[in-house]
Amino acid sequence: MRDTFVKTLVRCAKEDKTIELITGDLGFGVLKPFWEQCPDQFTNAGIAEQMMTGVAAGMALTGKNVFTYSIGNFPTLRCIEQIRNDCAYHNANVKVVCIGGGFVYGSLGMSHQATEDLAMLRALPDVIVLAPADLVEAEECTKALAKYQGTAYLRLGRGGEKRIHEKIDNFQIGKAIKVCDGQKVAIFSTGAIFEEVTACKEMLNHEGVNPMIYTFPTVKPIDKDTIEEVAQKVDLIVTCEEHNIIGGFGSAVAEVMAGMKNIKAKLLRMGLNDEYSVRVGNQKYLRAQYGIDAKSIAEKILNSLK
Repeated sequence: MRDTFVKTLVRCAKEDKTIELITGDLGFGVLKPFWEQCPDQFTNAGIAEQMMTGVAAGMALTGKNVFTYSIGNFPTLRCIEQIRNDCAYHNANVKVVCIGGGFVYGSLGMSHQATEDLAMLRALPDVIVLAPADLVEAEECTKALAKYQGTAYLRLGRGGEKRIHEKIDNFQIGKAIKVCDGQKVAIFSTGAIFEEVTACKEMLNHEGVNPMIYTFPTVKPIDKDTIEEVAQKVDLIVTCEEHNIIGGFGSAVAEVMAGMKNIKAKLLRMGLNDEYSVRVGNQKYLRAQYGIDAKSIAEKILNSLK
């Protein structure tokens, strides 16, 4: 996803000279195409993410369209006061980009694991939150943010994510994307954990369960219409996210369902069960350890249906 983001942002920056990219002293190999082709629109703020965010806010208030770039928690939780006070409060044109949401940097421990970021950013007024599931969604999200006026958060994987879509027609911020139809069960997914959902679907098919599947590249504003429509059709809605179960994507879906008068579906939220990871390992290992891998998701769905 990160390479797709950079390639897309380069194209956008060539067309729009107000676009600026600020890095917190990392990603130079990945960002090379940008600083080579758009050298006057690139800044290295150093290992000072809070200052990076403050600089971005200042640039934005002088008419720039600024993207900040770092990994894991560094551009988000470390800078939450600057994002809130300097950017969001002023509706500044700052797009905060996190590379490596969830357990991508799991081998470096919980300090590098972004597992509360969706909840933190979703709680800030007027901040939109995007978490694409594949390269095509990442490209569409980047293009949309390049045109969006205001403060936003873009949560990306690191690389190697599988392609879901051949193309997306009429991508819109705030709209879910149907991947396939199904019966009785609907799986809603946000972010790169969709690869686990794909494998989970195959396991469920072997058990005679055929779920409908949607990806939600936008966590905020959530696609209320799709949630309400599906909740009246199926018996079970399952939300999947590589994030704490409290406050994130599953909570956004629950808020919509709680306000419905006529509802058929029950809700099963899959995510970190309100805990920090005390284990160290790669992303696949930690997903399995904390019950958000394909096998765990499939087992919980089958148990819920029983």
